[in-house]
Amino acid sequence: MKKVILLLILFTLCSRENLKAQPSVGYYPWSSLLSVSTNPKRAVWLDSRFQTNSLFSSLSVDILPMFNLKRGEVVQWYIGGGVRLNPLYRIADSDADLITIDGYSVNVGVRIAPLPQNRQIQLALELNPYVKDGFDSGVLKSHFGVVYVFNKKKKDIADQKQ
Repeated sequence: MKKVILLLILFTLCSRENLKAQPSVGYYPWSSLLSVSTNPKRAVWLDSRFQTNSLFSSLSVDILPMFNLKRGEVVQWYIGGGVRLNPLYRIADSDADLITIDGYSVNVGVRIAPLPQNRQIQLALELNPYVKDGFDSGVLKSHFGVVYVFNKKKKDIADQKQ
């Protein structure tokens, strides 16, 4: 029951408005992570990461609410934390919970938009302390990747002005 409540809290951190506005997609090649985010230009945004290049029973999903500390045109500093879930772990262990929590993490990162002609392409660098579910072990991870932030459609911008 605690796991269901935790998931509900994480999903309510993002309003319906955040989920339909300006998403971003990123890939962290050395960590084998695919990232899909809500609008990272808002003060609070949600990042979900999917592990790739792994066995089905080891695939995990990170759900990370993020908070922007400082945003500029070129550099964006943020911090957040969240939970790592493994929805397919039941393949390996039929006695496992329906939603298995693997662990918890804290993320401190920066996104840099180095190209003046296209600020939608960004480089992401993060430090990510991670602890297992039982708090018996942990690891300090680092992530480096490329992110693309989608622009709002011109129609959506015109609707907001009215």
